[in-house]
Amino acid sequence: MGILIRNLVTASQCTAALRKFPKKIMSRRLNASRTEGVDKNVWVEFTQMAAEYNPVNLGQGFPDFAPPQYIQDAFCEALRGGPSMHQYTRAFGHPRLVNSLAKFFSGIVGHHIDPMEDVLVTVGAYQALYCAFQALVDEGDEVIIVEPFFDCYQPMVKMVGGKAVYIPLRPKVEGGDGAMSSGDWVLSADELASKFTPRTKAIVINTPNNPLGKVYKREELQVIADLCIKHDVLCFSDEVYEWLTYDGAKHVKIASLPGMWERTVTVGSAGKTFSATGWKVGWAIGDGPLLKHMKTIHQNCVYHCATAAQEAVARGFERELELFGSSESYFRQLPATLNRKREKLAMCLESVGLKPIMPQGGYFMITDISSVEVDLNDPSTKDESYDFRFVKWLIKEKGLATIPVSAFFSPEHGKDFDKYIRFCFIKEDSTLDAAEAILRKWNTPHDV
Repeated sequence: MGILIRNLVTASQCTAALRKFPKKIMSRRLNASRTEGVDKNVWVEFTQMAAEYNPVNLGQGFPDFAPPQYIQDAFCEALRGGPSMHQYTRAFGHPRLVNSLAKFFSGIVGHHIDPMEDVLVTVGAYQALYCAFQALVDEGDEVIIVEPFFDCYQPMVKMVGGKAVYIPLRPKVEGGDGAMSSGDWVLSADELASKFTPRTKAIVINTPNNPLGKVYKREELQVIADLCIKHDVLCFSDEVYEWLTYDGAKHVKIASLPGMWERTVTVGSAGKTFSATGWKVGWAIGDGPLLKHMKTIHQNCVYHCATAAQEAVARGFERELELFGSSESYFRQLPATLNRKREKLAMCLESVGLKPIMPQGGYFMITDISSVEVDLNDPSTKDESYDFRFVKWLIKEKGLATIPVSAFFSPEHGKDFDKYIRFCFIKEDSTLDAAEAILRKWNTPHDV
């Protein structure tokens, strides 16, 4: 007993002595240089604000309703599918899923897709993009990014030592009586051509675009394709919202254009396709020699994705292949549902004096807030861009969450687009109604 007491006293003395030293883990720098300048994240910041203030949330881009019943059933059946569904599957994609994806998309791309060579299943579209940048972009390479862009592109370029080169979509029509369309935002062909240099390795496009909702026309994609072929440049095509198009807009895969299959990595998402973002199943489709290098990154990074989720997604695509083009297809039902929500939100925004940009695709809508007069006197946000200050004011004072659009632009162009905010409309009608009630409390279009 005496020995035990002496040991306890000694331990207590050691603990007290250690407390006197500064809490410094190491004397050398802890972080790798690749983490510098990429630590801030708009989603982390505004997710925390949403948790703190509990606003009506039209900010974050995910449904607040369940996926279709058949895909939920597919997941449940997968879980009951025996021991193999709970163990590792093929590292580069569950066999049933890669076969489903290859069969489904071969006809759309107009090229035979080899399920074992031309498909990589990833932990969401995010990881597909990560693998593309890590595997195919080297230090010193330039990557052209079309603005507005999903915010992960720039840090992914930076982390591999590449240089991001930006070119913005710009509205070609100003004003007007009705809502402007996302199709009115275009690239300048001459400006785009000027961005290609001998150091250009890849261009990143997103169609339908987040946050704008632009769906690129075939002729717009052809301009990009011609430049890629001329300069021997890769194309990373983020197409996670491919099934969500409106007003007759047609999604075209740039990989389907002549000469582009061999140089395009097409990224897709089961989360966006089946309204199940928490499953984190994505994929990259491209020519085997491209995918080979992405697989090297994947096998040395996450190695493998959840087996049961992949099985469920495979069953979902098998069902959709049978129903493709019919009224029973979820790929037709979801955009029809979202179109109604899109129009409802646009009418509401217009009724309070805002100027929405009608999206041709996706499930986001940006709106011009330049006509809104708000006293943004919060000293904690005085050094931030106007849209960040406005969005924080809207959360704190009105209980409505949105996202600032300048977050989707480079620092050099963000100031030109800081009078826009983004709304997400893939929400329950009750959520949209609650947001509408908040907006309609504004006394006049210019008095909030």
